[in-house]
Amino acid sequence: MSRLLDVLGSKYPIIQGPIGELNDPKMVAAVSEAGALGMLALGFLTDLDKIKQMIAEVKALTDKPFGANLMIAMNPNNEAILDVLAEAGIKTVTTSAGSPKKIYPRIKELGMKALHVTLAAPLAVKAAEAGADGVVASGTESGGLRTTGPESTNLILIPLVCDMVDVPVVAAGGIADRRGYRAAFALGAQGVQIGTAFLVSEESPASRAWKEAIIACGDAGTTLLPMGGMAMRTIMNPKMGQLIASGADLAKEYSMMNAGRAWREGDFDLFPAGAGQVSALIKKIKPVKDIIEEMIS
Repeated sequence: MSRLLDVLGSKYPIIQGPIGELNDPKMVAAVSEAGALGMLALGFLTDLDKIKQMIAEVKALTDKPFGANLMIAMNPNNEAILDVLAEAGIKTVTTSAGSPKKIYPRIKELGMKALHVTLAAPLAVKAAEAGADGVVASGTESGGLRTTGPESTNLILIPLVCDMVDVPVVAAGGIADRRGYRAAFALGAQGVQIGTAFLVSEESPASRAWKEAIIACGDAGTTLLPMGGMAMRTIMNPKMGQLIASGADLAKEYSMMNAGRAWREGDFDLFPAGAGQVSALIKKIKPVKDIIEEMIS
């Protein structure tokens, strides 16, 4: 665990899973104040002034470390963003959605630490070889963007990755309380990344409807929604169930461009609510601090 904490700089080995629609400085600051590592989601942001403003807003609320996530293949402005982050004193980033070879030389030049998010063990090996200081292994239970091919659950993926790399491994997916937290360490991980559980927190800017959809989600209540060459884990709803039963092409029925509006307004017929399988374990809205303290107790 100490190796990972050296990379993160936080009190606890817990990373906030970056979700673009939750890109709220107050949320990031709350996570960091509670001892975890708050993360700005900069995957689709290119406006450097906006990023500087968000960093300043987080710093006005906490003096604790926080980081940022960069989506390698989806943002042409990543190197300029890294310069902004380094100038602001941010020491740790996570990277995803692309080859780390593209960006890690610049990260190292700036003296920053980085963990690469991977969905498969062979890609974790490549990330470590490219210079990642750690890897976030995200099993098929996770919310967010996924592949359309076969994937392993964390019960398999985490120990497999731990056996294959010499850098710290962070488990992501299926973790919302101390049981999942302890299980991640039993599998060999040195820390966890939390997305859905923080999404439902009191500090989360997610709409009430989105939070309630997660709380109401039962066992096997999520599915992978195909989005062209990738997929997104979402919560089943009546319209989606009808479309699946009719054999409709879900990739044509739903556009990811509508996800933000749907989640903000609670219109899940427009686009289903995004969430991980761990939604089935989440039964109430709690402060971030309470979520973290229960987890590490």
